Amino acid sequence: MTAQTASIYLDHNATTPVAPECVEPMLSAMRDAYANPASKHSAGERAKQIIEQARAQVARLLGAASAEIVFTSGGTESNHLALLGALGASPGKRHIVISAVEHPSTLDLLAQLETQGVRVTRLPVDGEGRLDLMTLERALTPGTALLSLMWANNETGVVFPVEEAAHIAKSKGVLLHTDAVQVAGKHSIDLARIPADLLSLSGHKLHAPKGVGVLFVRKGLKFPPMLFGQQERGRRGGTQNVPGIVGLGIASRLACEQLEAKAGAIGALRDRLENGILARLPIASINGGMAPRVSNTSNVRFGELEGEAILARLDQAGICASSGAACTAGGSEPSHVLRAMGCSDAEAQASIRFSLSRYTTEVEIDQTINALCAIVKRMTAEAA
Repeated sequence: MTAQTASIYLDHNATTPVAPECVEPMLSAMRDAYANPASKHSAGERAKQIIEQARAQVARLLGAASAEIVFTSGGTESNHLALLGALGASPGKRHIVISAVEHPSTLDLLAQLETQGVRVTRLPVDGEGRLDLMTLERALTPGTALLSLMWANNETGVVFPVEEAAHIAKSKGVLLHTDAVQVAGKHSIDLARIPADLLSLSGHKLHAPKGVGVLFVRKGLKFPPMLFGQQERGRRGGTQNVPGIVGLGIASRLACEQLEAKAGAIGALRDRLENGILARLPIASINGGMAPRVSNTSNVRFGELEGEAILARLDQAGICASSGAACTAGGSEPSHVLRAMGCSDAEAQASIRFSLSRYTTEVEIDQTINALCAIVKRMTAEAA
């Protein structure tokens, strides 16, 4: 059995299947709402109306106002809009503070901006992936344009104290952006209470299609767009992806309706997976296991066994998971997240991420435990 015929999918942090409830409305949008939403005729108005309905659904998920929702092509664009927009809004400020474990879409942009004179402070994390708020507060200066933090880490699931960080940033007169791609739809977000200025999410991480995302922009915050045009109140040019936006709206509504019940159930499955692995494999340990985590994510280290080899054998067994390492053109590099947490290169490359969703079942978890334990025991014997 190959990945193409996989029966168990545990890589939902990479992407999620589109919720069945989204499919027919998206098809209907392609068939019946094909007009340009900017057109003033009735067909264009119909397309605009369904975009605004979706905007309200996303706003409800975030505890925001509809006017604060800007549709984008996904998480990467949203992160870039936030970072570049914050610098553009404060041209005299050339300093950005982030954590050392941010997503590559943030890290890669900032590495480029550093060559253009932007100063970047990367906050360390401890061995469990936690952030120290005192260190964060000391890093903010009058020249800081933006504090940008992931809400939940994509590799370990470790949750940062974004609410506390937002209050610290506000007290210092610094904008706060949070990459909420891995927390939206999994844990409650209430931007009416949390004073974040900017927030990113990506549709395909919460059972909407690929190619659609959101940047929340707090009311009253003005900054130049990255893509110029009249759409999205002039904040993001380009004709809107109407079917994708419809799918994101419905996925947001479903997440709102199911959030409390499903988060607990998914967390119980995650714990079942971890407990089953730890009980049968003495070499296994959980990266970030002592820190607060998003309910669906488990990053497991198997001594110093080769994680890619474990993944290949899981794939042959019809089980999809992912490595803790980011693949590059030259091969597999150790995860920058795990190295920031103090793992050696060998330990980082021995780590595997399992990420669940509301579609994951107890039977799938038990089958994964059995298959994984057999694979690891066989590899351990082969290495002896």
